[in-house]
Amino acid sequence: MTRPAADVLAELTALRDADPPTHGGRVLSYVYDHGRPGLDRLAERAATAFLPVNGLDPTTFRSVAVLERALVARARTLFHGDEDVVGSVTSGGTESCLLAVKAARDVWRAADPARVHARPVLVLPTTAHPAFHKAAAYLDLDVVAVPVDAGSGRASAAGLLAALDDAGPRAALVVVSAPSYPFGVVDPVADVAAGASARGVACHVDACVGGFVLPWWGDVEHQDQRWDLAVPGVTSLSADLHKYGYAPKGASIVLHRGRDRHRAQYFATTAWPGYPVVNPTVLGSRAAGAMAAAWAVGEALGDDGYADLVARTRAATATVRAAVDACDGLRVVGDPTGPLLALADDGGVDPFRLVDALRGHGWLAQCQPAMTQPDGTVLPRTAHLTLTAVTADVADTLAADLVRAADEVRGVPPATPDPSLVERVLTQGLPDEVAGVMATLEALPAEAVEPALVAVLQAAIDPGPVAG
Repeated sequence: MTRPAADVLAELTALRDADPPTHGGRVLSYVYDHGRPGLDRLAERAATAFLPVNGLDPTTFRSVAVLERALVARARTLFHGDEDVVGSVTSGGTESCLLAVKAARDVWRAADPARVHARPVLVLPTTAHPAFHKAAAYLDLDVVAVPVDAGSGRASAAGLLAALDDAGPRAALVVVSAPSYPFGVVDPVADVAAGASARGVACHVDACVGGFVLPWWGDVEHQDQRWDLAVPGVTSLSADLHKYGYAPKGASIVLHRGRDRHRAQYFATTAWPGYPVVNPTVLGSRAAGAMAAAWAVGEALGDDGYADLVARTRAATATVRAAVDACDGLRVVGDPTGPLLALADDGGVDPFRLVDALRGHGWLAQCQPAMTQPDGTVLPRTAHLTLTAVTADVADTLAADLVRAADEVRGVPPATPDPSLVERVLTQGLPDEVAGVMATLEALPAEAVEPALVAVLQAAIDPGPVAG
């Protein structure tokens, strides 16, 4: 049965109205708001112009090749790559990271015919994004997770290099973050990259969240904070256009040092009677809308525009950081470089209860469970805040509400596990207050938590019994 277009659009509008607001700075994770309505309209028009285009074949849709070449060239310049650096536009950070792992695995295997079916090792800090664990699961690598400093959240160069030594000839790739998502700190990229290069191991910098912030942040010029392709030994880098590049969702960049390494991320086959297939990314058919919007946003902003947005983001971060530093019972973990803050209990404020209290004041922060690292040290449970340029408009209100929320939960016992919550969430959905749910997930072993998480998300999109 057909429906009038107006009814269809009205239903979509109603669905969106039930979502959290993606503009205005109230959602402190997942979305990245520049606060410029004109830029949104530009991105929308650019994406709409390319809706019918299939990025599968840029020799047919040559506009896709032009846009991708321009985006890669812009990123190569921004991240101080030379003419030997090439790359691709992907659908997001997870795909960029997966392709970096694939390239490293295939280059490692090609170096020795005896490795053609061997299982290489991926070394990373415990704070590395789960995209790398996902890549290892898909691509048949073993993961060695190295503890970070529990006080600063920063990876240890010595620890990562020792893990490479332990892996020996099986080591194919080491990962560092600029910055890490959980704590917002830049790992010791230069030391790790140099050590990896000396051992003949590839080094990937995950700058998915920081790539379009750190070049203008101002604190990353020191030797121990260098992080991009100017660092010798860095062989690949990922940076998301749809985070602080402020493009719509569905656009990221992966860069490789060397065309052979870039070529290793490709898939090509003639093993069927149809057209010859060659894919630079995981996807076959690729939507070109997000790529076009990313190009348009970057052209409209330029370096000066990004610098202005980063300056606003940095000012907002300083305001919020100062409020936390002055708040009894709450602390920022480590010394983050960039706009990500992790708030931990410093004697009386449970981060999970803080997240619930903030929700009561109209803010959506993110719970991060505590983690016991392989060496037995514990990374604390935290409340995560992702701050953006639009946060500058509401920074004083956010700071005041943070203090107010901390006052409301100070001294309240931390949320404790309740295993019965798992079944209730499966049947009734997530409750408005999530402290108990997160404490339960934190306490249960991974072999119990991970299937439960899958079941919750699966239930959310299960259409149920077939009618009739």
